[in-house]
Amino acid sequence: MPMPSHIHKTAIIADGAIIGENVTIGANCCIGANVRIGDNCVLHPSVVIDGHTQIGTGNQIFPFAVLGLAPQHFRYAGEPSTLVIGDNNQIREHVTMHPGTAVGDMTTCVGSHGMFMAGSHIAHDCVIGDHVVMANGVQVGGHVHIGGRCYIGSLVGVHPFVRVGRNVIIGGMSKVEHDVIPFSRVNGNQCYLDGINIIGLERNGFSRESIRHIRAAFKDIFKAEGRFDERVALAMKTYAGNEDVKEILDFITTNEKRPIMQVNRHGKS
Repeated sequence: MPMPSHIHKTAIIADGAIIGENVTIGANCCIGANVRIGDNCVLHPSVVIDGHTQIGTGNQIFPFAVLGLAPQHFRYAGEPSTLVIGDNNQIREHVTMHPGTAVGDMTTCVGSHGMFMAGSHIAHDCVIGDHVVMANGVQVGGHVHIGGRCYIGSLVGVHPFVRVGRNVIIGGMSKVEHDVIPFSRVNGNQCYLDGINIIGLERNGFSRESIRHIRAAFKDIFKAEGRFDERVALAMKTYAGNEDVKEILDFITTNEKRPIMQVNRHGKS
């Protein structure tokens, strides 16, 4: 039997909005006409959701979060771009997420099982993977791709168009201007690669042997002598058949127009 939703009498829900079963909508929430909210979601008081926004099941959205309003882009002309959010996310206070633009793919996609802490921001045309944690005040620019199971520390700024591979950890207050390879650890205000995200890999089921190969490849690609392209070419031969290392190498070579973040060769790395 369908479970009824619980909607506070002060909530404003526009005609056309689609609300799933067993949804709780708190006081003073505002829901736009083109919004779809899946089953078992909880909207705490004073949440605003507008635009062409689709939200999956089991999400918790906390006070003063604002989702789906017009992106902060001078060339946005009111096109019906979308924001799509997956399932079982926690979206905390004052989080903002914007839809796509015609300059990009018209869609911003946020995965499932994420934690987006207070004050974090996801700009237009981003793609965010599953199980991503963004700590307080993280600011993600437009067109950014972030792989699954990344942890991004407080007050990190991610430059537009940056790619971040999966299972990356980024230390707080870092400035991320260049693409970050999968499985790595990143730190520094002028951000640089700081090693491999060993703890994150262990927590996510990577074997000791897999981690050993990733660490060895990291040293060969980023710390050995010679030109970077030569080191990449040598790693392709050395680690042929290793899927984890192949993922790193594919990440590096897929978009050669994008600079790849390097280690700090003048200090500890």
